[in-house]
Amino acid sequence: MSETKNFVLQEKNGSETSVFTGRQPRQAALKAANRIGGTKSKPVEIRLRERGTKKVHIFKGWKETVNAPKNKPKWMPDKINKPFVKKTGVEKLD
Repeated sequence: MSETKNFVLQEKNGSETSVFTGRQPRQAALKAANRIGGTKSKPVEIRLRERGTKKVHIFKGWKETVNAPKNKPKWMPDKINKPFVKKTGVEKLD
């Protein structure tokens, strides 16, 4: 099994705010999209720098409120947030 990696969320001004973990960049981007928000018509740009490398993964992300699955546990509400991401590219830092 592959190990988890840390991805740092970069803001537009270049500051780094949050750390998301995942085996793949997409997994960390889904976690970030669920927290940040955005809509399908107006997605938010998510820039994740992979720690230990010089790669910045760029995604467009949003979340939608959907019905919970039919086999949901009792504690889960009827409506849940579902994140969506689409990778737009990778940048390499100097």
